[in-house]
Amino acid sequence: MFLAAPKPEQLDRQVINNSIPIDLFKAIADLKKDLNAVILAHYYQDPDLQDIADYIGDSLGLSQAAANCQADVIVFLGVHFMAETAKILNPHKLVLLPDLDAGCSLADSCPPDRFAQFKADHPDHLVISYINCSAEIKALSDIICTSANAVAIVNQIPKDQPIIFAPDRNLGRYVIEQTGREMLLWDGACMVHEIFSERKLVELKLSYPNAEIIAHPECEANVLRHADFIGSTTGLLKYVQQSDRQEFIVVTESGVIHQMQKATPFKKFIPAPPNSNCACNECPYMRLNTLEKVYLTMKNRSPEIILNEQIRQAALKPMQRMLEMSV
Repeated sequence: MFLAAPKPEQLDRQVINNSIPIDLFKAIADLKKDLNAVILAHYYQDPDLQDIADYIGDSLGLSQAAANCQADVIVFLGVHFMAETAKILNPHKLVLLPDLDAGCSLADSCPPDRFAQFKADHPDHLVISYINCSAEIKALSDIICTSANAVAIVNQIPKDQPIIFAPDRNLGRYVIEQTGREMLLWDGACMVHEIFSERKLVELKLSYPNAEIIAHPECEANVLRHADFIGSTTGLLKYVQQSDRQEFIVVTESGVIHQMQKATPFKKFIPAPPNSNCACNECPYMRLNTLEKVYLTMKNRSPEIILNEQIRQAALKPMQRMLEMSV
């Protein structure tokens, strides 16, 4: 069911009731100082949220930043599993997420009870899980990986060791192609990266014949085969800065284009089209965070990420293995 957008007078009452200041950027900066807080943001966040962050990155970079965090409070501008990861690495710090409903379709595609049975059915397999999963799935894993280091991590595993790769089948398929390893894949996917239309991508390439197609490995194989470069979010950002090309068709969540444009303002970036006419190349969960919510969560020190300690400790071990293997 869709709710009608609030009328201007309703918005005014909301602002008054929540005491939201006019200059949110200054108010957030003041609260950050008062709380001794650090703001971490993913590339897929709204541009305003990226601009207030102390650190912007992909899942690997954000994990490393969280692991090395010296602040008392971590304000995570991303989705739930990312904030959980920060809490796994920082159990004694206050970790805040502006909207607890900021979930992840990929994480949701791997229910812990079903995955536990899947793992039990293959007891000789090592479990490598993509970081885009819940704390419960991390706790059931041997090693965590990201799109930036998945290939390198799999290449470090002895060739006679069977592997379960979860939860993203598209990333898993890409890693199989890059490493030549056979892996048992969990059948999960990201709804944003699965929505890109191959037909529309080809049509867009005809409109921009000089543009390079750059894509995230979470995309489906039929889309990836058109890509001139495949890489993690940070990999894509670095690539456009180093490439001599002036135009790029970007096949991932369109939020990263903000950083691409800031780094190379003279280049043109075209977001890849989804199957429909919706804004499906924007993650609806990532976009639940807003400046107003950031201010309120810092002001109220809530909502806070709280984890079961047994699960947190179990999830910490594969996270630490990833960080050790990513040096």
